[in-house]
Amino acid sequence: MIKKKTTIKDIANVLNISPAAVSKALHDDSRISEKTKKAVRQVAKNLNYQPNHLASALRSGKSKLVGVIVPRTNSNFFSSIIQNIEEVLNKEGYNIIITQSNESYQKECNNIDALLYTQVDGIIASMANETVDLSHYEKVKAKGIPLILFDRGENDLNVDYIGIDDYNSSHLIVKHLVQQGCKRIAHIGGYKHTRIYNNRIRGYLDALKKYNLPLDEELLLEGNLTIKDGKAKMLQLLSLKNRPDAVYVAGDYAVLGAQRILKEQKVRIPEDIALVGFGNEPFTAMVTPTISSIEQHSEEIGKQAAYTFLKHAKKDIVKQTLTKNILDVELKIRDSSNKN
Repeated sequence: MIKKKTTIKDIANVLNISPAAVSKALHDDSRISEKTKKAVRQVAKNLNYQPNHLASALRSGKSKLVGVIVPRTNSNFFSSIIQNIEEVLNKEGYNIIITQSNESYQKECNNIDALLYTQVDGIIASMANETVDLSHYEKVKAKGIPLILFDRGENDLNVDYIGIDDYNSSHLIVKHLVQQGCKRIAHIGGYKHTRIYNNRIRGYLDALKKYNLPLDEELLLEGNLTIKDGKAKMLQLLSLKNRPDAVYVAGDYAVLGAQRILKEQKVRIPEDIALVGFGNEPFTAMVTPTISSIEQHSEEIGKQAAYTFLKHAKKDIVKQTLTKNILDVELKIRDSSNKN
């Protein structure tokens, strides 16, 4: 047998009052006496009544749901952001729906369609590596739904963005490596069409000029920054006739792969090749040697993304412009690049 779901009418029949009075009691309406409210709540509990949030959302125009899209959830950086978004929004009565693109443009499009179908009140997203066409994000804006981008975003969308100073992060890393005596610094970066990786590449190139270091094209590689990719790119650098004496990697998973190759090839770290990663994932402080990395302040990014959504949610009409909240970064210097 299938148990019928309890409705407001069922509660009303037990108490011999109108369904409208039950609804008002459940919403703590001041026109309903405390005695009636207490009776309604007790009967609702006895009958295991579950409110229909979707129906309520259709009536009020608010679902109290926010969609969150991340490239992957198995990263401490993104999981920390999700946690902090949720903590802030829960306090304001919102729940979040988490989706991941797995760096796929098509999956990201599907995620947005699903979130719009669910009638979310807003979307907080970090773009997939494959994303170049922004039409699926334009669809969100066209519906008047707040769109907040973090970590990876594009200026052309003219929406709020929360992230770090990627350009100056590269300057910070190159300066540190120069101070360690490095003269031939390679960069394993993300794909140039993604703004944050383009900014890191620009920062790297400009920093090399600043310190009068060689700008060899063979020292600049692009990839998807996975462990596998880090291994492949490091093997490519080791095959060069004139090897680098330092490698700056734009992601911690890729730098972990690069480190494994150096250890397999008996290349001393940092004496022969110094390593610096990006993201300050927990494992960077646990491996041997420990890996220097950029701290991206994921907790603050998550909180600021949530606060930015709430700012728009309180307005009747959403009017977004390109508004950037750029956080300072910190280089955590560890054994992999500390030659002193």
